[in-house]
Amino acid sequence: MNNKQKPTLEFWQVWNMCFGFFGIQYGFGLQQANLSPIFSYHGAAEHELPMLWLAGPVTGLLIQPLIGAISDRTWTSFGRRKPFFLWGALIGSVAVMFMPYVPELWMVVGLFWILDAAMNTAMEPYRAMVGDMVNRKQRPFAFALQTFMISGGQILASLMPVIMIAFGVSAVTDGNQIPDIVKYSFVIGVVVIIVTALWSFNKVQEYPPENIDEFKAENKGKVLTHVVSDLWIALKDMPKSLRTLWWVKLVTWFGLPLMWQYLSLSIAHHVYNAPTPDAAGFAVGTAQGGKAFAVMQITTLVVSFFIAKTIHKFGDSKVYAFCLLIGGLGFLSMQLTSDLYMTLACMVLVGIGWAGVITVPFIMCANVAPVMRIGIYMGLLNAMICLPQILEMLSIGLIYESVLGGDPRNALALCGLLFLVGAALALRINTEEDTRISQGQEV
Repeated sequence: MNNKQKPTLEFWQVWNMCFGFFGIQYGFGLQQANLSPIFSYHGAAEHELPMLWLAGPVTGLLIQPLIGAISDRTWTSFGRRKPFFLWGALIGSVAVMFMPYVPELWMVVGLFWILDAAMNTAMEPYRAMVGDMVNRKQRPFAFALQTFMISGGQILASLMPVIMIAFGVSAVTDGNQIPDIVKYSFVIGVVVIIVTALWSFNKVQEYPPENIDEFKAENKGKVLTHVVSDLWIALKDMPKSLRTLWWVKLVTWFGLPLMWQYLSLSIAHHVYNAPTPDAAGFAVGTAQGGKAFAVMQITTLVVSFFIAKTIHKFGDSKVYAFCLLIGGLGFLSMQLTSDLYMTLACMVLVGIGWAGVITVPFIMCANVAPVMRIGIYMGLLNAMICLPQILEMLSIGLIYESVLGGDPRNALALCGLLFLVGAALALRINTEEDTRISQGQEV
């Protein structure tokens, strides 16, 4: 079904389509808020953390473009994208189940690789499914609702250790054992991931390809052989606006891993005076890192209600630049305080930046990508965020002690500076011409 034939969907149809994203993002939220502390409990030093986080961008770089290309040429009795996100969610839930219980660092790292490979397998088809099923006018709303689900899942995951404390679950640790507040959060995560994925799988009916018999005949037994050529053609013919978007993603996504790697440790260090896992207050301090991520995601959730209308009024590049500017100021402001509540206030600004990061580029991509290559371009969009993360994780450990002074808060300041550069670069993106070309192809 081409874009001009797509009906306007009812609210609950879009909701059901996006709901599985809630569980996927619960899984990502668990790792973002808890993985650095878990690595630390197993004896990892702070300068080693970026290298241990390599699983995310490497699996994303390899898997998302591949899954995007394969799913573009796939049609099964269950649909085009649904089989990929269901299997990804199920395999990811197994990794979530065991991650806080294994006894060795290498086991945690191995499960992390499995988790991120599975979550990336699930996530890319979800992005592409919005492009498949939602008409151009509804896309800002649909991606904003997806942002709502991202925020909701990550809020729940981030707050779970604090909720566990409120219910009397033990936060006691000797510096080597993962506390019960973290373990129980991961157990709940298994349920959340499976239930939400099954909900979307059962509730969504994907549109079949036009001329389905011809589609099946063309791709029967040849899906994998087409992948390399499809990826090469997509790279060669990439719309100009997406090429410009790459430079924004290069700087912002070099900085963003620093937040996940060092925010919880920064709060433990500067707010609770607990720089190491054996210091009193480290477990509670890193749990407050989860609260900080929750504040960020709550802000993003609220912003998601307004971002579609704002884009319609001011344009995607200006909204993107504004969000990155505010987010950068939020990271830099953390240098001025060691108070928990002021740090949480800074995370409100970061949440505005995060709303732009996870919403606007996908609206841009869905609007300018040729209709038959939406899956590939959504996958390549993810590759744009993976490469800078890999660069960060290979390099930050070399300068953490010297340039950043061995202080996790300085790592957050570097992220803020990179966001400001990204805001300036975002103003150079012009999607209007590429959108006209894409509309001309959707006939």
